Amino acid sequence: MVSSSRKGDDLTLLRDPEVEERVARLELPFNARGLDPFGVSRVDLTRWFSILTWVYRWFRVRVSGIEHVPPRGRALLIGNHSGGVALDGAMVIASMLLEMDPPRLAQGMVEKFLNMVPFSSQWMNRTGQLTGLPETAARLLADERLLMVFPEGARGTAKLYWERHSLVEFGSGFMRLALATQTPIVPFAFLGGGEAIPTVANLYRLGRLVGAPYIPVTPWILPIPRRVPLHIVYGAPMTFRGSASEEDSVIERMVDEVKGVIADLIAQHKGGLA
Repeated sequence: MVSSSRKGDDLTLLRDPEVEERVARLELPFNARGLDPFGVSRVDLTRWFSILTWVYRWFRVRVSGIEHVPPRGRALLIGNHSGGVALDGAMVIASMLLEMDPPRLAQGMVEKFLNMVPFSSQWMNRTGQLTGLPETAARLLADERLLMVFPEGARGTAKLYWERHSLVEFGSGFMRLALATQTPIVPFAFLGGGEAIPTVANLYRLGRLVGAPYIPVTPWILPIPRRVPLHIVYGAPMTFRGSASEEDSVIERMVDEVKGVIADLIAQHKGGLA
């Protein structure tokens, strides 16, 4: 149950007792003000995860393979985009807090356009979701963090309903980052996003007017999700050897290997959402 309280002169803080306890158990170096070296706020995490947990439970998210995610140390969570908006990222982040023991904070590399949304940049920083700059990602991994990346980028969320189980081109930046930092990759498949937000068209011109890549259109016009089961499947960690300066052809073969594992996870589990 989500309850409300008042702390000093702060605004009313929504807090779920379970979430509050799990945030307190995060192995992050919060200072006396409740901030970590990257500006993540314990208070804002509790507020945000209390809301996110309600959404997670409303969707009845099912998680498989959570034992493949390391309980400590750096790792890259690499998965497919599914659905017209980043519902998948939010649910993956929630699963790391609610299903892991000890709980972990997954930090996502978000699209740059979100910095243009009022108050969005500060909110993202305080909850650990940072603009996808390579130097920021490398710093997070050097600090033994858990980093979530969707190599399909906005192209992935732009998939139409009948393309929901497909994969579009993967960017290669995550692989060069993994090699440079000697970070294991945990592949995952997110299933159900295309059913929750079944996109039938994308309005690219309108999106550009508001600073977004596109505006998704559903059968009911607005991208308001419907309640369907969601499933996150984590695969076994993958470790790659080599240099971040490898030739493009070498990097592309490694990227294709990760993409193939994710495609297999989707194919194996796409029929089990009911």
